[in-house]
Parts: sequence; structure tokens; C-alpha cells
Amino acid sequence: MALMITDECINCDVCEPECPNDAISQGEEIYVIAPDLCTECVGHHEVSQCVEVCPVDCIILNPDIVETKAQLHEKYLALGNL
Repeated sequence: MALMITDECINCDVCEPECPNDAISQGEEIYVIAPDLCTECVGHHEVSQCVEVCPVDCIILNPDIVETKAQLHEKYLALGNL
């Protein structure tokens, strides 16, 4: 699954620089995660770095985008990460 940021986001800016795929950006009101770029850090780290640094725990699995670890790894490779 791709991750998503809930409306509990306080715009603290700690998650954006942690994303190895540049999937996190400032939205109209809160930070957002581009699901086509989010690999949950598969291929880069053991755990999702944005989730690790979020002080308010507002980054969750997106229930509308279900992906297996294998699919996330394929996305990682398709993004040109080797």
C-alpha cells in the first residue's frame, strides 16, 4: 500500500526530506504523498522513514491503494532505483 498523510498533519516539515523517492510535497493545507512515487521505502530502508520521524503519527497506509511488498519493489525498480 502507498502511504497517506491524514488531516492531523501539523505541517512540521520533517517527513518531506526523509522520502527517498520525493513522494512527499506540500499540498494546499497539509503535506501529501504521491501514491505513484511512494514505495513505503521498499528498496531503500527496512521501515518507512516518514512514519518513523512523524511526531504526530499522521502517516498511515492508504486503504484505497493496496500493494504487496513485491509490487512496491517493482515500483521501486520502475522509478529507476537500482
